[in-house]
Amino acid sequence: MASEISTIPAASDGAIVSDTVSVLIPLALPKPYDYKVPVGMAVRAGDYVVVPLGSQELIGVVWGAGSGEVGHNRLKAIVEVIDAPPMPEVLRRLVDWVAGYTVSPAGSVLRLAIRAPGALEPPRLRTAYRLGDVRPQRMTPARTRAIEVAGDGFARTVRELAEEAGVSDSVVRGLVDAGTFLPVDIPTEAPFPDPNPDAQGVVLSAEQAEAAARLRAHVDAQHFVAVLLDGVTGSGKTEVYFEAVAAALTQGKQVLILLPEIALTSQFLERFEKRFGCRPAEWHSDLATRERRRVWRGVAEGRVPVVVGARSALFLPFPDLGLIVVDEEHDAAFKQEDGVAYHARDMAVVRASLGKFPIVLSSATPSLETVVNAEQGRYEAVRLDARHGVAVLPEVTAIDMRSNPPERGRWLSPVLVTEIAKALAAGEQSMLFLNRRGYAPLTLCRTCGHRIECPQCSAWLVEHRFRRELACHHCGYSAPVPKACPSCGAEDALVACGPGVERIAEEVAELFPEARVAVVSSDNLRGPSAHEAVFAGIEAREVDIIIGTQIVAKGHHFPWLTLVGVVDADLGLENGDLRAGERTFQLLQQVAGRAGRAERPGRVFLQSWMPEHGVMRALVSGKRDEFLAREAAARERVALPPYGRLVGVVVSAPDAGLAQRVAREMARLVPRADDVSVLGPAPAPLALLRGRTRLRFLVKAGRSVNVQAFIHAWLDDMKIPNAVRVSVDIDPYSFM
Repeated sequence: MASEISTIPAASDGAIVSDTVSVLIPLALPKPYDYKVPVGMAVRAGDYVVVPLGSQELIGVVWGAGSGEVGHNRLKAIVEVIDAPPMPEVLRRLVDWVAGYTVSPAGSVLRLAIRAPGALEPPRLRTAYRLGDVRPQRMTPARTRAIEVAGDGFARTVRELAEEAGVSDSVVRGLVDAGTFLPVDIPTEAPFPDPNPDAQGVVLSAEQAEAAARLRAHVDAQHFVAVLLDGVTGSGKTEVYFEAVAAALTQGKQVLILLPEIALTSQFLERFEKRFGCRPAEWHSDLATRERRRVWRGVAEGRVPVVVGARSALFLPFPDLGLIVVDEEHDAAFKQEDGVAYHARDMAVVRASLGKFPIVLSSATPSLETVVNAEQGRYEAVRLDARHGVAVLPEVTAIDMRSNPPERGRWLSPVLVTEIAKALAAGEQSMLFLNRRGYAPLTLCRTCGHRIECPQCSAWLVEHRFRRELACHHCGYSAPVPKACPSCGAEDALVACGPGVERIAEEVAELFPEARVAVVSSDNLRGPSAHEAVFAGIEAREVDIIIGTQIVAKGHHFPWLTLVGVVDADLGLENGDLRAGERTFQLLQQVAGRAGRAERPGRVFLQSWMPEHGVMRALVSGKRDEFLAREAAARERVALPPYGRLVGVVVSAPDAGLAQRVAREMARLVPRADDVSVLGPAPAPLALLRGRTRLRFLVKAGRSVNVQAFIHAWLDDMKIPNAVRVSVDIDPYSFM
């Protein structure tokens, strides 16, 4: 994708002389609308304005001069220019680029950039007081103390002055009435701290120092380059790119660090604070509304030096961005599936290209797309091959479940159970990884064989025994576990099939009743504070055995964790996704990397029913590059990404017949094009989702094909009924 960055003409900032302007509104609209500029109103490109649309008044962004498509006498006028920093020109260009690349309405992309509309309101102020030149006619000891406190020139509220001087509020108010203390307006929100780029960091090894110097040189040069920071787990990648962050801060530039999951932020923020003396600003879905307003406005005004955030942070209005870091760049969480389907890693590369500054893509298990870009010279590669300090990479062993099966009714092999017992006896921590939430993925009736499904999706309901409910992980539907089979009415006939993390926790409690166990999954950890608490407990050795989903797989450093057991190493290989092998390898390699990150050596055990599989062999041997080379060769033979292009097109409707009729008509109208084939329509793997029937097309094209033009030629003139949705996903990561 990054090799296809096109040049977008720069929109000029500054006042627009024309009496009409184009305004983009954050709705699913394909382009800006023209509006009149009232006499006497000064409007600049990027200004946030209030404009009429139908019977509503909405906030939009001035995109440039008017197009002239509508006569001036028919245009409506701008109502108001909002007092806020204008949207930076580079961000407007990014909105246009993302809209064009993803075949999305420009207004829908703009909505990603206006996630905190309250931030456009003037900041609230409070009244404080500072010492003036007038002294009261009557002085008292209390008044003298209050005046002495205010003598440093800082503005304080009545309460603050009274508390620091040890006097009552009435004493301070008397000095206000006397004109001794003068009122001033100050912001109600706390300022953002400034990280210290010169603060002492960790002592870097020779390998780390060389890598850090290369990153610093690119930041100092302030030119666009994409750098793959490729280092084994525990090699100190974070400390290395922190040096690039320090270089950007020294230049007075803003920095954006993207993380794939909120769960990674707690330990990361502590490491950042240790290096730079303060915490960065955060941006993710769990922020309170007030804090979102504060961060958004602070970024726009250039008062926020560093933001650490999820993928949506890419669309914050940075006026002077000088570096982007994408940590765990391979992670699928960077792909947004709903609404505008974009990959934040790829769009971050575009953002850096448009802004002409460096971007660092960091991972121990880089994506094949990024590896190929580095091999072909589009990205620069920086390697870290050794763990930091005395730590060494863990030994990985595959447990053949055919010859070492668990006891009946259990899920842990005797080999793994023995290893857990050894770790407990040594006072060390163990982690059991299973990427499956809840207690069991399937509930069926022993009498009639009925499987309990979601009424809104073609998916089984997952039992959550701790909550005593069945839940759908696709639409959120939940219901109590029934006492009788919904199909045949048999009581006490429902059984849980297969394990989830809750079921593994139950087994561990039976095997090791004295062990302290923590179950870590998105079901029982809501928000950064919950993650921070459980990870702090693990670091403090208040937990002996960690049982978790992919939340625990990456980014965490637990010095006493020496044993990692993967309960079902084959799980990710079960679907037909073209990236199934790559994703499984990445996930399990990341999980394995949690073991032995300090002085004590680590051991990793993979429970597998097919240990001869190429993924398992690569994990055991540690030959990652050979595995990636085989993956690349297999995809190149059949022209699949990154050697070909894919586009997913999903047709959905509340009525199955309607969805099928529209899909058949779409199939009939597929345009002819060289090096393009369209497969489908076929039922999507999730054929029913949130009550809507889903049919899927897959467009397969050569690398040089302009797939966006093909999609426009196919779909732009089609008449789609209102009840039908047609969603387009350029470069799909999920095939559900």
